Amino acid sequence: MGDDTAAARRVMVVADGSREAAGALQYALSHAVVDNDTLILLHVEHAAPPPKTGFGGLLKNPISPAAPRLGVPTSSGEGSVGGRSGRGGGGEVDFLDGMKRACAAAKPMVKVAVEKAEVAEGKEKGAVIVAHSAASNVELLIIGQKRSSFSKSILGARRGLSLKGLADTAEYAVENSKCTCVAVQRKANGGGYLLNSKTHKNFWLLA
Repeated sequence: MGDDTAAARRVMVVADGSREAAGALQYALSHAVVDNDTLILLHVEHAAPPPKTGFGGLLKNPISPAAPRLGVPTSSGEGSVGGRSGRGGGGEVDFLDGMKRACAAAKPMVKVAVEKAEVAEGKEKGAVIVAHSAASNVELLIIGQKRSSFSKSILGARRGLSLKGLADTAEYAVENSKCTCVAVQRKANGGGYLLNSKTHKNFWLLA
């Protein structure tokens, strides 16, 4: 394929502890990235609410000695493998480490980086992903998408309806990303992927 002469690209995969994200990463490693590309794992989380202050909040929510304090970030040390993302918890480190290990095993010549973004109050996750991918100057954005989300987008397209209100995070990214964005759904039996992009709607790709 001439991978050694092709210009290296920057590919971003939206990473979390979900099976949709795992499917997106599998697709990226098997069909999207080649040697010398840079693969960026983007983890997006909602901003933690500010800690309550004042005696009123303390009296309404007394803190027992054994309970963790609300609003205080926990240690970023590694926890048990396979945990889901938590704000500052070990689960976040675990699934990102697992994804990095999967990348190293499948594509040892691909550079892997982890970037994080925060969804501020009043902001949408899709908009944060699109903005961060543009700021990171990536050429391809890959995001996992749930089956129900595909059904909604298909229904909206067939009926000529606006996608506003139907679009989820992945659909928003597909429609608004400045770079090529592919939403990926891994087929349940491992037989392929259902892809959704601006130019290819609901396209089946065999594994």
